[in-house]
Amino acid sequence: MDTFPEDIFTEPQDVDPDTLANLGPLRRLAGIWEGRRGVDLNPKAEGPERREYRERIEMQPIDPQANGPQLFYGLRYHVHINTPDEAITFHDQVGYWLWEPATGLVLQTVAIPRGQVAIASGQAAPDATRLTVSATRGQTDYGICSTSFLEHAFRTESYTLEVSFNPDGSWSYVSDTVLLVRGRAEPFLHRDRNTLIKVAEPQPNPLAQLAAG
Repeated sequence: MDTFPEDIFTEPQDVDPDTLANLGPLRRLAGIWEGRRGVDLNPKAEGPERREYRERIEMQPIDPQANGPQLFYGLRYHVHINTPDEAITFHDQVGYWLWEPATGLVLQTVAIPRGQVAIASGQAAPDATRLTVSATRGQTDYGICSTSFLEHAFRTESYTLEVSFNPDGSWSYVSDTVLLVRGRAEPFLHRDRNTLIKVAEPQPNPLAQLAAG
C-alpha cells in the first residue's frame, strides 16, 4: 500500500523551474522524433493484419506540476502515424509522460480519438536505460477507460509499453495491448513496435524560459 504524508495540501518550495534538468529517465525522450520502420499487428474480420507505418512524435517539456506535496516534471507529447501507402492518419495520440523524482514513479497518460484514455505507471531510476509502464482495465488508479462500443466489441484488458534507450541516441518501443474481440474465443495481442531517431531538440519549458530571461 502506498504511504502518503498527512499534509496533503502543502506544495514543495524552491522548485527548480528547469524541467529538462529534472526529467530523470524521461530526459532522453525530449525532442522531436521520427521512425519509418514501425510494424503494427491488429485484429480484422478475416484475421490478424500486419502493417508497416511511419511515425512522428513531438515531446516538449511542461512546467513542474504539483499535487499538494507530490511534484512531477514531464513532457507533453503528440504521436502521429500514417502508412507508406496512405496519407491519411493511421493513428493519433496525445498525452503526458511524467516523472516523480522523490519516488521514481513514471506515468504515461494516453488519449486517442476513438474514445479511449489510460494512465499507465511504472518505476525507474534516474539513469534507467529501459522504461516499462502498464495499465489494467478495472483499476481506478493507473487504469483504462473506453467508450461503450469499444467495451462491447474490442475490450482492452491491459496495456504495456516498454521503451529501450539505444547507445546511438535513438530509442525503441514495444507496445502490447490485450484485446477481447467480440466473437473470438481467445484474447488478441495487438502489438506495435518502432525505433525513433531525433530530428529536432526540445524547447525549454515556459517557466525555465522566464527564469533565464
